[in-house]
Amino acid sequence: MTIKEIFDAMSYGPAPEANGEALAWLAKHGHRFGHFIDGKFTAPAAGFATANPATGAHLATVTQGTADDVATAVAAARRAQPKWAALSGHQRAKYLYALARLVQKHARLLAVLETMDNGKPIRESRDIDVPLVARHFYYHAGLAQLAPTELPNHAPHGVVGAVIPWNFPLLMLAWKVAPALAAGNTIVLKPAEYTPLTALLFAEISREAGLPKGVLNIVTGDGETGAALVASPVDKVAFTGSTPVGKAIRRATAGTGKALTLELGGKSPYIVFDDADIDSAIEGLVDAIWFNQGQVCCAGSRLLVQEGIAPRFHEKLKRRMDGLRIGDPLDKCIDVGAVVDPIQLATITDMVNGSDGEIYRANTALPAQGCFYPPTLITGLGTASRLMQEEIFGPVLVSMTFRTPAEAVELANNTRFGLAATLWTENINLALDVAPKLKAGVVWVNATNLFDAAAGFGGVRESGFGREGGWEGLMAYLRPKAQGKPLKPVAPFPEPATPEAPALDRTAKLYIGGKQARPDGGYSRPVWSPKGKLLGHVGLGNRKDIRNAVEAAHAAKGWAKTTGHARAQILYYMAENLSARAEEFARRLKDMTGRNGEAEVEATIDTLFTYAAWADKYDGAAKSVPIRGVALAMNEPCGVIAALCPDDAPLLGLVSLMAPAIAMGNTTVLIPSDPFPLAATDLYQVLETSDLPAGVVNIVTGSHTELAKPLAGHMDIDALWSLSAAPVSKLAEGESATNLKRTWVNHGRSVPLPLPPRDILAQATEVKTVWIPYGE
Repeated sequence: MTIKEIFDAMSYGPAPEANGEALAWLAKHGHRFGHFIDGKFTAPAAGFATANPATGAHLATVTQGTADDVATAVAAARRAQPKWAALSGHQRAKYLYALARLVQKHARLLAVLETMDNGKPIRESRDIDVPLVARHFYYHAGLAQLAPTELPNHAPHGVVGAVIPWNFPLLMLAWKVAPALAAGNTIVLKPAEYTPLTALLFAEISREAGLPKGVLNIVTGDGETGAALVASPVDKVAFTGSTPVGKAIRRATAGTGKALTLELGGKSPYIVFDDADIDSAIEGLVDAIWFNQGQVCCAGSRLLVQEGIAPRFHEKLKRRMDGLRIGDPLDKCIDVGAVVDPIQLATITDMVNGSDGEIYRANTALPAQGCFYPPTLITGLGTASRLMQEEIFGPVLVSMTFRTPAEAVELANNTRFGLAATLWTENINLALDVAPKLKAGVVWVNATNLFDAAAGFGGVRESGFGREGGWEGLMAYLRPKAQGKPLKPVAPFPEPATPEAPALDRTAKLYIGGKQARPDGGYSRPVWSPKGKLLGHVGLGNRKDIRNAVEAAHAAKGWAKTTGHARAQILYYMAENLSARAEEFARRLKDMTGRNGEAEVEATIDTLFTYAAWADKYDGAAKSVPIRGVALAMNEPCGVIAALCPDDAPLLGLVSLMAPAIAMGNTTVLIPSDPFPLAATDLYQVLETSDLPAGVVNIVTGSHTELAKPLAGHMDIDALWSLSAAPVSKLAEGESATNLKRTWVNHGRSVPLPLPPRDILAQATEVKTVWIPYGE
């Protein structure tokens, strides 16, 4: 080929990355690996092979972890944790800094090994994954340094069990290990069975940092090994992977007291408005769906294009797809590498072949061997089509059109997931109007797949809960230092042998949709004073009453759009109205409990004032991310929060949960104290006279034990809190797996009232990170 022909064709020649050092490292270990436990590698045992998905070449045999291996690793982590936690923040920061430097020093080896094991293009491993790994350890070195002074009332959980996926093996390790160690935890990590090699290399490198034995432990294996780790006596489980497995982990950890964060699947919308820069949007789309062969939980796999530009957009997109280069991932000129494993390749193939849409596959050659699948576009689908709803986890894009911004939001939110979203428009007003309406933990404006250690990443709905990165990510690896005492169930006072009954019967109803309503079942029970006086009857709610209350709460969704100032005014008004009836409420509390109620009423008024004050002051943040732009961490309401209120503080307990929830814009379904419910029913009049919109607060009296299950299993409740003395924590967490609602439960321990405001406000909000690049 002449020079003139080369310039005329402008075709890419091969630019292979040498893999000699990676092969030498594998050979040094005899292509066989044991686990990394207590600072050293164990002898290799029976296991499984890991292969290069681009060539099928055998890379190594890795040990299959057993329950005994997991137990040994957890024991090593448990021994090391007290000394690791006792180090100063500065001392832990030095270790994390050393790890960051070592990642940089071994960057090329890590990148090449990652590409060989995973199949992603070397450009992505070298230029994105490994630099982000180093960034996470640098950033968390800073958090380790600052945490003792910034978070003095928090302590590490103890031992963390982490299970990570195969799509970003080394980066997911950093997302778990860095915050866990920074917070003072030790960790046992199970990498994915397809891609364990960079985790083992990182473990070896960690010894160069002088990391104490037992602080970091790696146990390899398949799903059974992961299940054994989840079931082991760790204090926190951190999981990234599929939604079905996440639900299984939620059920497995229910009632154990283990903290849990889940970063799960997604079906992220990629919205293109008709005023967008089409060429830029298409380049962004290439990154959104064909980055890492589409094997990205937040991949922009649902393309929504405004109707007027759809034909032109799809035509230009197909031309761009035809120009993508597919081949050896170690070639620096390759755009799309290999799918991770033949099993995943078969899954992608079967899902696409079963589609009822119009399929366009990129007109580009595929290598003769290896796990390769062409970039694919599928149009002509409906909202209910399987591929519009289910995660494919491959280089496959599905597309629909929309006419108006409102329709775009409706289509974007028509999914059970809520991990990420992208929108393209030159109208910043439109972008900032649409971004808050999208049900997603991360929104990118005129960009996609932007990540940084300072900016929280995570989802809502069935994409999981918890955040990775930022202060909010560190908080997931900490717990309050103060731990409550075990609670004993509180029983109502029994009917006396000779009851004292008033001449006029008084039966309190439920409070649903701003009105008092009779319980659906038609049942009620008497409430007796300690001295045997009949104080009244209270309705016994059932699952249909819960259904009605949740519907009323959803009907009041406009509450989230009110300003913080407006919500504060209503909370102040509640405090004013309660203060005017303070003596009456104090008498009611004394009649029910036998204790002086004045202090509880005063504390309740103070609590209303506190959250009125916080309503317009719980601010988000502009994160310091390394782009020309901003990443806004916005505190958004969870949605509908259900709460089983404390039993022993009938008024203060209910208001301590209600006030922060509604201050942040949530609507609520509250189950008041089971033995002492009349303080809550007396509160109806305070709510009715405080300008609170109907449906914002709904109160259903009844048994905590009986109402916990319909609350936890309800698909339209977004979060469930339980500070009940009844043993319902396990049930609440287990049943919540139906829609992966967030749970905050007491595990049968007392929680001091009033609660620390920032702790409960974090429970009442979701952090949405909105990335907004700027400039030409």
